[in-house]
Parts: sequence; C-alpha cells; structure tokens
Amino acid sequence: MTRPVDEDALQLPSPVTVQAALRTVTERFALEMASPTSSAPPWSHFEWRTARAAAAMHGITGILAGRLRWQGPEGWREFLTEQRAHIAQRHVRIRELTQATDERLRACGIAAQALKGAALHEAGLYLDGERPMADLDLLIRAQDVGRTTRVLEDLGLRESHHTFKHRVFVARDSVTPGRLGEHAANDIKVELHERICEPLPQRLIDISQFVQAREPRPGLNPYPSLAALMLHLLLHAAGDMAGRSLRLIQLHDIAQLAHLLTAEHWQEVVARGSWWAWPPLSMAERYYGELAPRTVTARTREACSAILRRVYARQLLSDVSMSRLWVEAFPGIEWTQSIGEAADYVWRRLAPNAELRERRRFALQTEPSLTGSDWGAISQRRRILRFLTRRAARPWPLYNVRAALAQRR
Repeated sequence: MTRPVDEDALQLPSPVTVQAALRTVTERFALEMASPTSSAPPWSHFEWRTARAAAAMHGITGILAGRLRWQGPEGWREFLTEQRAHIAQRHVRIRELTQATDERLRACGIAAQALKGAALHEAGLYLDGERPMADLDLLIRAQDVGRTTRVLEDLGLRESHHTFKHRVFVARDSVTPGRLGEHAANDIKVELHERICEPLPQRLIDISQFVQAREPRPGLNPYPSLAALMLHLLLHAAGDMAGRSLRLIQLHDIAQLAHLLTAEHWQEVVARGSWWAWPPLSMAERYYGELAPRTVTARTREACSAILRRVYARQLLSDVSMSRLWVEAFPGIEWTQSIGEAADYVWRRLAPNAELRERRRFALQTEPSLTGSDWGAISQRRRILRFLTRRAARPWPLYNVRAALAQRR
C-alpha cells in the first residue's frame, strides 16, 4: 500500500526538468505498449516517480501491469498492481450501473447507446482491470433528455453541470477522488450526449448521423458498425490532440479496434470520415505500425490541409498530450481550415466569451489540480502578459507529478 507524505517537504525540480522527464517516460511507455521490451529503462529516481504520474494520466497502468516484461525499482510493480486492482473493482461498479441503466431505459421505452469504453469492453478488446473508465457515456435523442434525466436521478445521480457536448451526472453523495490514478471508491459519472461532436478548434465537427443506431430499440444499443465506433474514436482523439490532452490509451483503443476492421469497414471510415481522421490515425501508426490499408491512410492524408500534414508528420504523443507541460497561447491553431477561422480562433482566445469564462470558473471550483495554482483564477489579460514574459506550466501534469512524489512505500 502507498501512503501520502507531507507535500510541503517535497521539492519539484525546475519545470524544464519536469518536462524532460514527462517526455522521456511517455515516449518509452508508447513503445512498451506497442512492443514490450525486456530491459527496464535506466531512469533516475525522479523519472521513475514521473513515470507513475504519466502512466496514470495516460490511463495505461492496468495494461502495463500485465504487459511489461521488466520489474523496475522497488514500489513500481506494486503501484501498477494496485492500480489494476482498483480498475477491476471500479469496472464491476460501472458494469452494475450499466445494467441498471439498461433495465430502467427499457422499462421506460427509451433508446440510448453506450459509447467508447463500454463498447470497447463489449467487443472483448479489454479484460477487467486493463482499461480504466472514468464515466459511462450515453447517447440519446434530444426529446428523451427529460425522461433519461429522471432515470438517472432514480439511480442516485444528479446533474452537476453541462457543456455544449454533454450533461454530466454525479452521485448525490460524492466522495473526494484519490490523489493519483484510479481508485475503486472514486465517483462514477454519467455523461449524457445528445450528439457526437468536437470543436477543431473553431469548426464544430458533428458525426451523430454516422454513429447513431439505425433502428434503436429501448435500452442500450450498440454502434451501427465497428466503423462507426472507429470514427468516434478518431474524432475524439482529434479533438484531444487539438486541445493537447490526448491520452496513450486512446491510441491503444484505435490500434486494438483496427485489428477487427475489415476492408469494408475501412471504406466506411474513409467515406464518412474527413480531413480530421488522418492525424490521430497516423499518430497511432507511428507507435503501433500499419493499422489501416495503405490506400485508406493515403486518402485520409490527402484530405488534410498542407499545414496539418506538415505539423503531424513530426509530432509525437508527448507533444499533443497531458505530458506537454507548457501552456500554449493558441493550442490547436493548426487545425483551423482557413485564415478567417484562424483569426476568429485567435480573437476567441484573446477575448474569451461568457461560456468559456463560466467553464473556467466551474473548473476552478471542482478541479483538484487548480488548488494551489493561480492559473485558473487569473484574468485573460494577466495570462497574456505571462505568455509574453515567461513560460507557464499546466496545472494538471504538475498536480500528478506532485501526487506521485507524495507516494512513499
């Protein structure tokens, strides 16, 4: 078991050192996930602690526990084993919630879809304890929002907030989440989607028509095809790449699902995908090797703008994920599709609208990583001044590194 120690006594190295460690361990993990090696890396004590943070942030502790061929230093294997146990226990709770939700929806005549993680588990791509699920994602019709909300309330949940993408439901009596990685007792959220969309970053990409079940029946329905699931994974990864929040587990999802797709499935991906499909697909292939037929990769690449192709021909996972420590003034600007879109995006970043300001205020109240950090509370003017004078570190990766340093056997 691990126990916390006094954080006041802990000293982080310089941000430059933290960034170097995050990059080193993240890229090594990406290689280990695709092709495990037989020798442990020669990391320093701080890099091994950073490895805990990176593995937790990227959602891969459960897979590494069964995949790595080397042991690492004292405490490393125990950390992974404990994480896998927590993920397995948590998955039992999520499966029970999924079954209860399915029964209530069928009784009420409401059709819904279980998305992403639930669908990947249903396809048999993961064992219990391997892939963490932070929440249960459901896709419903707009006219069923009210009735579905009552179903979730009957299951002991309440709506905490909503965004343009989804409504978030949490337990009425929520608990304080564990400091690092997965914990069996952490709350299980339900995210209720009326559509499947991502802002990239100025243009809203909506693929709901391709993802929705064609003849839905009351209860939880599957995706209409494996190609529809792949489209959703690619779009979600694209949105996270633009926001610099991609996780290694997302690339692993794409790689695992790719092995089940037939030539017909890939043709459906090409026909219904667009310019946004190539960057996440090429990123996954950079680590896992060829996943799609070469004609599919070529056609998706051709649909990209020249700028997007040039940028993502050299980007690594650590450049577009939470392992990137530095705050960017205009993250994802390479995804804009015209000079006008780029100008609108720059203006929106310089002068945030009311919705973005409200989202920041909510994050400041609910996000543990913002505690003790002034970044979430300062005005946009002060943010800009900080960009101009020095580099600013993102709160979430620092929070996880501190949590990893606070663990002691």
